Amino acid sequence: MPLPFLKRKKSPLWDRIHSDDATRLRLKYDTYYHVFEQQKGTRVFKDGKEFVMLSSNDYLGLAHHPKIKEAGKRAIEKWGSSTTGARLANGGRIFHRELEDKLADFLGKEACHVFSAGYLACASAVTGFADRKDMVFADKNLHSSLWSGIKLSGAKCERFAHNDPGHLREILESEEDSVHKIFVLEGVYSMEGHIANLPDFVKLAEEFKAFVVMDDAHGFGVLGREGRGTAHHFGMTDQVDVICGSFSKSLAGAGGFVASSRQAIDYMRSTSKQTIFSAALSPASCACAQAALEVMQDEPQHLERLLRNLGRYRSILEGLGLDTWESETPAIPIVLGEKEKVYYFWKALLEKGVYSIISIAPGVPPGKDLIRTAISAGHTDEDLDLIEEALVYAKSRI
Repeated sequence: MPLPFLKRKKSPLWDRIHSDDATRLRLKYDTYYHVFEQQKGTRVFKDGKEFVMLSSNDYLGLAHHPKIKEAGKRAIEKWGSSTTGARLANGGRIFHRELEDKLADFLGKEACHVFSAGYLACASAVTGFADRKDMVFADKNLHSSLWSGIKLSGAKCERFAHNDPGHLREILESEEDSVHKIFVLEGVYSMEGHIANLPDFVKLAEEFKAFVVMDDAHGFGVLGREGRGTAHHFGMTDQVDVICGSFSKSLAGAGGFVASSRQAIDYMRSTSKQTIFSAALSPASCACAQAALEVMQDEPQHLERLLRNLGRYRSILEGLGLDTWESETPAIPIVLGEKEKVYYFWKALLEKGVYSIISIAPGVPPGKDLIRTAISAGHTDEDLDLIEEALVYAKSRI
């Protein structure tokens, strides 16, 4: 017998989902949702064709490191595939605490909490501390996860111009001293590759008594000694109240973290719904992240290789006169400014066996439509030769 809901008339939502406008939106699926059948190092395979991956966030090239893969296998053998619960309930395990202690020590913080996703961690870094009586001051180019955290916190929000302490000061000067102020920044902005102007933001935080939250997903593993991140890079770890990030970049895994003082982490664990009600990080993900953290410290050649590759890649882009939005890090955009140019540039790279990502407005500011690329320690000299050839060809096609 058919279920009752199958007999219902189509709803307005059903009609919207199946409208012509929605069909046009679905055409974007072919541009963004690519599925690779296999991967070998920096090479991915789709529809029988091989591509050099030029948009992965695996900055240190650790995704296939034997020590990390072996750690994941051992964890599954010992603990199974999941803890099947939230940390507050039945999901806490000793390996969570071990990873948290090592991450906190590495970052120079007292305590840490790990999450099953970087998005969840970064959202919790806001919702765990901000509430309705607070005022958040947010860089207008923040990642979606941070905007989600701001919205869910219920706090009021003022946006300031990207990486512009001067504009933030203008806004702050019009606010009452009694307002609880929270700055939300990124250490490295993933789309632009810009490093936060942290010294000036910290000065403002001290002057206006603000609490500082920084997402360092793209600075962790890249900046600072042994990849300790943006705050360490500037010698300002103590001045940044909360550091959050993802395991899916330099740690080449899945999950995320929030690090701060012990009291702050305990406070977040008791106030953030995203922390309280989310499933605990899996045994394999925890083990892989811990092994990757150890490799970062024991094998400096990965960061050294990344910096060498980055130097060569920058010289290729500069030689072609391509606009990289003054990127300072391995996340390097190629700004073309028009949707059509971006599409044909991207297609030309695919023709030559290089995979990249399209990013157009509103994902980026109007006039900044771009190809998002990222260099890795895993890229070989042969990869870079192929990338250079593809870039020359792509530029000739627009």
